[in-house]
Amino acid sequence: MKLRELYIRGFKSIDGDAGQIIPLGDVTVLLGANGSGKSNLLSFFTMLQSLVKQKLKRFVGKQGVSRLLFYGPKATTSISFTAFFNDGADHRYEVLLKRGLPDGLFLSHEKFEFGEFAPATRKSFQATSQQGKNGEQALSECYYLTKGEASESGLAQDERPTSKLICEFLSGIQIYQFDDTSETAKIRDRVYMDDASTLHHDGGNLAAFLKMLASSADYEKYYQRIVRHIQRVMPQFGDFDLESIPGAGDYVRLNWQDSSGNGYLFDPHQISDGSLRFMALATLLLQPPDLLPKFIVLDEPELGLHPAAIAELSGMVKIAAQNTQLLLATQSTRLIDEFSPEELVIVERDEKRNCSAFKQLDAEQLSGWLARYSLSELWEKNVLGGQP
Repeated sequence: MKLRELYIRGFKSIDGDAGQIIPLGDVTVLLGANGSGKSNLLSFFTMLQSLVKQKLKRFVGKQGVSRLLFYGPKATTSISFTAFFNDGADHRYEVLLKRGLPDGLFLSHEKFEFGEFAPATRKSFQATSQQGKNGEQALSECYYLTKGEASESGLAQDERPTSKLICEFLSGIQIYQFDDTSETAKIRDRVYMDDASTLHHDGGNLAAFLKMLASSADYEKYYQRIVRHIQRVMPQFGDFDLESIPGAGDYVRLNWQDSSGNGYLFDPHQISDGSLRFMALATLLLQPPDLLPKFIVLDEPELGLHPAAIAELSGMVKIAAQNTQLLLATQSTRLIDEFSPEELVIVERDEKRNCSAFKQLDAEQLSGWLARYSLSELWEKNVLGGQP
């Protein structure tokens, strides 16, 4: 099952009238200036996670309704979105969230639709809906999951196979940001050895997760692949030393040895910020396919990486994309040159409507430019858009 498109209205910098269509492929790279709306889209995935896991009230309570609605409740009273899936048949999941009192959001409706004739885009959806009004064939089946004023989603409780498919996929979305590599960061601290079922969003259990891979007969080859990729970027790196901590046998730390073979043990505080981030990225992207999240969201994964490491990163992204979907937000000119135009979505500010605008590139339209310039050069020349 793949998430092929999002149609969002009224969320943060996305307007509540026309809304925005965001196309999603196996790899989607968001490219835009500061303040264009990239982070707001990533925040939407956090809300989507919270909704499916029945934690919407907590999410809204932490964020505040005014911060979630486009220009606040005086300008916008609701948030709606439609997620389009394709797994051989077409499915779509639609939610309308309305402002309620006191400061909250409730589900005005939540439904899914599926069938051979379900739309792949919002435009075809509108055309299909119109056909339905005219008595012609529209979507084959539609089911409401909540009606009235529900405070939480009914998706997880619905027993229909399509609901289970959609719920499993959306629950499997994971958002990662390995930006905290400070002296007190969790990734540098000791971690409980059994905390290794999935890699944490901040890489805080990296040592335990790596130890689990290295100790498994089925996963040890993936551990070795991770080590090889780290060595390409950090030639002095030999291997991790993931023995349990003396006196605290249930805990492990991200210790390592260099390639000299002299047996000297380095601790996680003797790893540079960039190297530590790359270790976390390599582990995330090169882990066994059956452990990969359904959909990976990465915010500025290039932070602190050497250009050679960025090239290695793009290769790992393409390996992971064979078994999952990835959404990357970046401002790295070096990184975008590693991807095709169709994988890039430009994010910029629409000055007329004062909202974020998302635009997928068209390789055919850019063919003349691409014969002479790289994608990064075209971005810097503002041919692609997405510049301040």
